[in-house]
Amino acid sequence: MPGIFSALIAIIITVPMIGYLAVFIISKQVTGNHRRSVNLAIDFSTFLFVLSVHFLIVTIWEKSYLWLILLILFGIAAFFVFIHWKFKEEIVIPKVFKGYWRFNFLLFFSAYIILVLFGLYQRLTLLFI
Repeated sequence: MPGIFSALIAIIITVPMIGYLAVFIISKQVTGNHRRSVNLAIDFSTFLFVLSVHFLIVTIWEKSYLWLILLILFGIAAFFVFIHWKFKEEIVIPKVFKGYWRFNFLLFFSAYIILVLFGLYQRLTLLFI
């Protein structure tokens, strides 16, 4: 049983779209609200995309850059707090975190796609050379 559980977790981290789809389908069945289901799936899968980007980097370059990913996450958080304070002159933490988390979804989803394509290209060129 632990082997099945760890394999399921590994698949979800390796292919975060499966986690996104699973959360979307389950929340759509529970809530019946499409927009809320998409938002819940995005919020959940952001963490999966961050982990996937880390493991793709480790696989491609055989070196961990987790410190850089964390630095980027903290830098983006500071930037969002500063921008929110500049425009609203008040920091509303739930709003700032929501925008920060959704931006991270876009950033790490894009990074995931780019790294998958780069990794495929790299492996294919090594295969045919």
